[in-house]
Amino acid sequence: MAKFNGFGGGGGNMQQLMRQAQQMQQKLAEAQKELAETEVVATSSGGMVEVVMCCDRTLSSIKIKPEAVDPDDVEMLEDMITAAFNEAIKLVEEEQSRVMGPFTGGLPGGLF
Repeated sequence: MAKFNGFGGGGGNMQQLMRQAQQMQQKLAEAQKELAETEVVATSSGGMVEVVMCCDRTLSSIKIKPEAVDPDDVEMLEDMITAAFNEAIKLVEEEQSRVMGPFTGGLPGGLF
């Protein structure tokens, strides 16, 4: 008579799956830590505005060259900051895709 021990027939496979899941979880945590520590730098208007952002989407700094500040044209400065920020987000997304790709199967947006 055949013996049946639950799913798939053996406890050894379940233990192996659990070990693999734990390893994957550890690798995922390491990848997330790497992203939190990785910064991207984006500029706009020929370097007049610089945005530094961590790949966990935390804004680190914004630098504005004095010549970019025109009290009579605040809107242009706002546009330069927006452009640099949007470029930083794009660079963060690219880095996240590179680092997290093995966990998401290369799907855009992935699981995270």
